Amino acid sequence: MAPRAMSGSSDRTASLAGVRPVPYWLDDPGRPRPEPALTGPTNCDLLVVGGGYSGLWTALLAKERDPGRDVVLLEGREVGWAASGRNGGFCAASLTHGLANGLARWPGEIHRLEDLGARNLDAVEDAVARYSLDCGFERTGEIDVATEPYQARELTAWHREIEARGLADGYTHLDADALREQIDSPTFRSGLWDRRGVAMLNPARLAWGLKRACLGLGVRVHEHTPALTLRQHGPGMSVRTPYGGVRARTVALGTNVFPSLVRRVRPYTVPVYDYALMTEPLTGARLASVGWRNRQGIGDSANRFHYFRLSADNRVLWGGFDAVYPYGGRVRAEYDDRPETYARLADHFFTCFPQLEGVRFTHAWGGAIDTCSRFSAFFGTAHRGRVAYAAGYTGLGVGATRFGAEVMLDLLAGERTERTELEMVRSKPLPFPPEPFAWAGIALTQWSLARADTHDGHRNLWLRTMDRLGLGFDS
Repeated sequence: MAPRAMSGSSDRTASLAGVRPVPYWLDDPGRPRPEPALTGPTNCDLLVVGGGYSGLWTALLAKERDPGRDVVLLEGREVGWAASGRNGGFCAASLTHGLANGLARWPGEIHRLEDLGARNLDAVEDAVARYSLDCGFERTGEIDVATEPYQARELTAWHREIEARGLADGYTHLDADALREQIDSPTFRSGLWDRRGVAMLNPARLAWGLKRACLGLGVRVHEHTPALTLRQHGPGMSVRTPYGGVRARTVALGTNVFPSLVRRVRPYTVPVYDYALMTEPLTGARLASVGWRNRQGIGDSANRFHYFRLSADNRVLWGGFDAVYPYGGRVRAEYDDRPETYARLADHFFTCFPQLEGVRFTHAWGGAIDTCSRFSAFFGTAHRGRVAYAAGYTGLGVGATRFGAEVMLDLLAGERTERTELEMVRSKPLPFPPEPFAWAGIALTQWSLARADTHDGHRNLWLRTMDRLGLGFDS
């Protein structure tokens, strides 16, 4: 919601009195025990580094492609503990961080990208059923809502544009009354419902389910085993770990926000910290006051946006708005907790849903997103094709990481496929500059985006220049 709509924040912080500063999804009594750390040396055909979605999908798909392939997966802490267990659980078909970003960057192949994304989401849903992944998968769609008059005008114009380009199949424009029949807030002016392109799920349980599926196919998973160094060793690669090491024919890197073992990849991403709250379960009367019978994911149209959804037990996850870049681009546990952002989010929540005054928040948490300057993933190889990487998902990796896993496996196999022929796959974003220039540029961009939100969306000279250069900053 717009910052100027805030009021009563001192009273509303009472809703945070009993909050626990831990991710709701990871605070689960069904959380699986970690697999033992790697001790001693071992060999394999494919080594996957990273136990989030990117690594898990890569290991799973590698075994599906070739059941006889010996696959080892290393995770520095526990599977799903980072971004994969902290996100909002929006599993989108888009591979390009939304249709608008994809159309702006790859207009010549946008129809193919949309088709590949739709097929990828179908494949995620198929895997959920085939491996009995208990992750609460609900293909509800997502509504992009306008909360200001200029946003409503832009949303209408955008719907007309995608209709003219033949890209609006599955989209429904909702006026204020139709939108409030779906979900009721006095701040909503209109919406655009993507009915088929987004599913809601429990993100941590998806990661844990993928781990179980990998183990069932024979993947050797080692947790609490960080990969420390990556070196060429004869015809393959060698990775050192604290208590051992792995020699592998090929390596797939799914480390995303964490510093890549391929040093030249590091300038392409920066960590951006995102924060979320989770309410207590809504009573039947409170849920009825909001509506939300179709349980869609929701996101507002501001630059500093909010995203929100219902959990399986009818809690409301409410996140977004602040996107915090730490000077130097360091990933540290101390950044996962930010009380001033929690207070701001709580105030915005009750501005959006005044009928829920009195609801308490039970969990509050943050986590780092791997942001790149084009907002969507990039790919590549190193060490003469023995190593592949994918990174830069910028907050929309729940579904897109499966596609990225397919790309990495294609690249390692040296295959020309419909994926590897994409300009999106063959090109790279512009890297971020070194400090202090990165911090100064990001700070100026954030200030400009916030200013645009309070000036009818008007983009100043800095933002217009960034647009022309194809640069951006998002979470």
